Amino acid sequence: MRYWEHPGEAATRPALRAALERARALGLEDLVVASTTGATMRMLLEERGDGGPGNLVCVTHHVGFRSPGDDEMPAGERQHLIDRGVKVLTTTHLLANLERAVTNQFGGLYVGGVVSHTLRMFGQGLKVAVEIAVMALDAGLVPYGKEIVAVGGTGSGADTAVVIRPAHARDFFATRIVEIICMPRGGT
Repeated sequence: MRYWEHPGEAATRPALRAALERARALGLEDLVVASTTGATMRMLLEERGDGGPGNLVCVTHHVGFRSPGDDEMPAGERQHLIDRGVKVLTTTHLLANLERAVTNQFGGLYVGGVVSHTLRMFGQGLKVAVEIAVMALDAGLVPYGKEIVAVGGTGSGADTAVVIRPAHARDFFATRIVEIICMPRGGT
């Protein structure tokens, strides 16, 4: 396991290299990456070159995440990634939204929030990696019952990579983090 002193963008390239290295060592073909604008996935494509996992999935923020109707990934960037063989998933986030809307409107506690905050004890990047792995499985973009590599981050960029066997959202607690490849020290 590798640790970074600081979370976020500065760890992106080393985290992506570590994720690719581990995926190759384990013979894993599926790699899921959180990338709002496509920049992190572009960097992964550069690092991967012609060898490495063949099934690349980019999970973006859902439309309206920052402001109503706004898609943070430019259409040209989305098409560039698709043309390079990347599957781009833009959908409602697993651990938020409907429950968050109820909490914002009426107050109280919601299950998705408890799960999110529990995963954040290990770091925001780990929470994101778990969430996007399940989202990609639910969308049919990675195989059920198989280990994959998922990469998440804190703020912008990527800083955490895990080998994970995601379960569908309805069976979320059957998800298994098989190993942590890298993360910021202290989980920030």
